[in-house]
Amino acid sequence: MRLAIRVRPGAARESVGGAYGEEAVVVKVNARAVDGRATEAALRAVADAFGVRRAAVRLVTGATSRDKVVEITGNDQELTERAVALRMA
Repeated sequence: MRLAIRVRPGAARESVGGAYGEEAVVVKVNARAVDGRATEAALRAVADAFGVRRAAVRLVTGATSRDKVVEITGNDQELTERAVALRMA
Protein backbone atom coordinates (compact mmCIF):
# COMPACT_ATOMS: atom_id res chain seq x y z
CA MET A 1 0.00 0.00 0.00
CA ARG A 2 1.23 3.50 -0.78
CA LEU A 3 0.65 6.30 1.69
CA ALA A 4 1.24 10.05 1.39
CA ILE A 5 2.72 11.59 4.53
CA ARG A 6 3.57 15.13 5.63
CA VAL A 7 6.60 15.21 7.92
CA ARG A 8 6.89 17.84 10.62
CA PRO A 9 10.47 17.74 11.95
CA GLY A 10 11.52 19.21 15.27
CA ALA A 11 8.28 18.39 17.08
CA ALA A 12 8.20 18.18 20.86
CA ARG A 13 6.54 14.74 20.70
CA GLU A 14 6.62 12.10 17.99
CA SER A 15 3.22 11.11 16.67
CA VAL A 16 1.43 9.82 13.59
CA GLY A 17 -2.07 11.05 12.97
CA GLY A 18 -4.18 13.79 11.54
CA ALA A 19 -4.82 14.80 7.97
CA TYR A 20 -2.87 17.11 5.72
CA GLY A 21 -4.81 17.97 2.59
CA GLU A 22 -7.07 15.26 1.28
CA GLU A 23 -4.79 12.23 1.39
CA ALA A 24 -1.68 12.76 3.53
CA VAL A 25 -1.18 11.66 7.12
CA VAL A 26 0.82 13.96 9.41
CA VAL A 27 3.98 12.46 10.95
CA LYS A 28 5.62 14.53 13.70
CA VAL A 29 9.19 13.62 14.62
CA ASN A 30 11.75 14.98 17.09
CA ALA A 31 14.63 14.80 14.62
CA ARG A 32 15.68 17.85 12.66
CA ALA A 33 15.72 17.86 8.86
CA VAL A 34 19.49 17.39 8.63
CA ASP A 35 21.26 14.57 6.76
CA GLY A 36 18.03 12.59 6.34
CA ARG A 37 17.46 12.17 10.07
CA ALA A 38 13.86 13.41 9.95
CA THR A 39 13.08 11.11 7.03
CA GLU A 40 14.46 8.06 8.81
CA ALA A 41 12.62 8.99 12.01
CA ALA A 42 9.40 9.39 10.00
CA LEU A 43 9.81 5.96 8.43
CA ARG A 44 10.32 4.40 11.87
CA ALA A 45 7.27 6.25 13.23
CA VAL A 46 5.11 5.04 10.32
CA ALA A 47 6.28 1.46 10.90
CA ASP A 48 5.37 1.70 14.59
CA ALA A 49 1.98 3.27 13.84
CA PHE A 50 1.09 0.50 11.38
CA GLY A 51 2.50 -2.30 13.52
CA VAL A 52 5.04 -3.48 10.95
CA ARG A 53 8.82 -3.82 10.95
CA ARG A 54 10.85 -0.86 9.74
CA ALA A 55 11.98 -2.97 6.77
CA ALA A 56 8.35 -3.12 5.60
CA VAL A 57 8.29 0.67 5.07
CA ARG A 58 10.06 2.04 1.99
CA LEU A 59 10.43 5.64 0.84
CA VAL A 60 9.06 6.03 -2.71
CA THR A 61 9.34 9.79 -3.27
CA GLY A 62 10.25 12.91 -1.33
CA ALA A 63 13.67 12.22 0.16
CA THR A 64 14.34 15.94 0.69
CA SER A 65 10.75 17.17 0.94
CA ARG A 66 8.30 17.34 3.82
CA ASP A 67 5.74 15.70 1.53
CA LYS A 68 6.65 12.05 0.99
CA VAL A 69 5.13 8.87 -0.36
CA VAL A 70 5.95 5.62 1.41
CA GLU A 71 5.13 2.05 0.52
CA ILE A 72 4.10 -0.26 3.35
CA THR A 73 4.23 -4.02 2.89
CA GLY A 74 1.63 -6.09 4.70
CA ASN A 75 -2.05 -7.01 4.71
CA ASP A 76 -3.63 -4.35 2.48
CA GLN A 77 -7.01 -4.43 4.19
CA GLU A 78 -5.53 -3.95 7.67
CA LEU A 79 -3.16 -1.25 6.44
CA THR A 80 -5.98 0.64 4.70
CA GLU A 81 -8.16 0.52 7.82
CA ARG A 82 -5.26 1.78 9.93
CA ALA A 83 -4.52 4.60 7.44
CA VAL A 84 -8.14 5.78 7.56
CA ALA A 85 -8.07 5.72 11.37
CA LEU A 86 -4.82 7.72 11.46
CA ARG A 87 -6.18 10.38 9.10
CA MET A 88 -9.16 10.83 11.41
CA ALA A 89 -6.99 11.06 14.56
